[in-house]
Amino acid sequence: MQIKKVLVTGANGQLGWELTQLASLYPNFEFVFADRQKLDLSQPEQFEKIINSIAPDCIINTAAYTAVDKAEVEKELANTVNALAVGEMARVSDKLNIPFITFSTDYVFGGNATSAYLPNTLVEPVNFYGETKAAGEQLALDANKATIIIRTSWVFSSHGNNFVKTMLRLMKEKESLNIVGDQKGRPTYARDLAIATMKVVELLNAGHSIKGIYHYANNGETTWFGFAEQIKKIAELNCILTSVTTDKFPTPAKRPAYSVLDTQKIENDLSIQIPKWEDALLECYHKLKA
Repeated sequence: MQIKKVLVTGANGQLGWELTQLASLYPNFEFVFADRQKLDLSQPEQFEKIINSIAPDCIINTAAYTAVDKAEVEKELANTVNALAVGEMARVSDKLNIPFITFSTDYVFGGNATSAYLPNTLVEPVNFYGETKAAGEQLALDANKATIIIRTSWVFSSHGNNFVKTMLRLMKEKESLNIVGDQKGRPTYARDLAIATMKVVELLNAGHSIKGIYHYANNGETTWFGFAEQIKKIAELNCILTSVTTDKFPTPAKRPAYSVLDTQKIENDLSIQIPKWEDALLECYHKLKA
C-alpha cells in the first residue's frame, strides 16, 4: 500500500493542529488539512463527493464533537458527528480501498475497573458522548476492515481549549480552586499522539498490517487534582488547590471514576516508548510560554 496523500480532518482541533505542525517533518507525504469549512462532520452525505475530489491514500479523522455535557442536550448533532459521520468516512475509505484512522475516548468505559482498560475490554459508556463514540467505533469497524481506532484520554496541547490552559488561566486569576480528586486517568499530550499517529501511517506505507483498536495516552496515571498540582508546580503559581469529590461538581454528564487506558498494545506494535505525562506537560508549558 503506497501512501502519498493523507487527508486530515478536524485541522483546527488539538490533534489536527499538532499534525499540521508535524507535516514538514514528513516530506514524503502530501497532506490535505480539512477544517469544518472544507469537510463538515455534521453533513456526512457530502463526504463521498468531497473525499473523491481529494483522492487521498489514507484518511486521519481527528474531528469530533467533544462537548461532553452539551452532548446530553445536543444529542442529534453529537451522534451525527461522532457516530454517523465516522461510519460514513469508513465506508468511503473502504470503497477507495484505503486505511482509515479515527480517534475515540476513555469515556466509552464505565469507570468501575480497578486495573487499566485493555483495547478489547467491553465498552459500557456512562454518558451520551461516550455512547456516540462507542457507536462510531462499531460503525467504522463494520464499514471498513482496515479501520484503526486510537482511544485516548485527557488530551492537552498548546493549542485550543484544554485543562492545562484553563488551569493556568484560573490559577493566575484566583487565590484558590477546588479540583476533582476522585477521577483517575492518563493525560495525553496531543503532540505525542500526533507523532504516534504518523508512526502508524509510516508503518502502513511500509506494508505493515495495523488495524483494529489501540489505546494511546502518556505514561503514568493521576487525578485531575494531581494534574492541576503538577501544572501549578511547573508554572510556579501560588493558587491554593483543594481536592474535592465528584459530587461537589454536579455536571449534566456523568464521568467515569476510573478511565486509565492500557497502552501496551500500541507500544509493542509501533515499537515506541511513550513519554511520561509530567515530561509531556513540561514540554507543552514551554511551548505555551514561547
